[in-house]
This record gives sequence, C-alpha cells and structure tokens, in this order.
Amino acid sequence: MGRFWGVTVLGVVSAVLGGITLIWQEWIEFVFGVDPDRGDGSLEWVIVAVLAVVAVGSGLVARWEWRRTQAAS
Repeated sequence: MGRFWGVTVLGVVSAVLGGITLIWQEWIEFVFGVDPDRGDGSLEWVIVAVLAVVAVGSGLVARWEWRRTQAAS
C-alpha cells in the first residue's frame, strides 16, 4: 500500500506543478533566478509536457497498485 501512496503523491505534485507552470510560466526564473530559454517559453512547455507524462503515468501505476492490493486482500 506504500507504493500506491508514493505514486499518488508523485502524480498529484506533478499535476500541481504542471498547472502552476501553465498559469505562471515565470516561476522558474523567479525561484531559481535564471532564464535558461531567454524568455521564449520553450523550457516551460517542455516542463509542462514532462510533468503531464509523469502525472498520467503515476495515475496509471497507482491504479494498478490499488487493484493489485485489493485483489490480494
């Protein structure tokens, strides 16, 4: 059951960070003090895409873990 909660938390954190990045794209520059893409926004879109993949993947793994745990009970 611990793995279920781990991937669930990972998925939620990824979804929240992806949502924040969609709404406020300059948070990376604000938090880290660097502008790696020189303001064109390409890094932010890559981050949103990666976080979306992690969130969906974590959701699928959590679903699989939940079903596996329920079947074993």
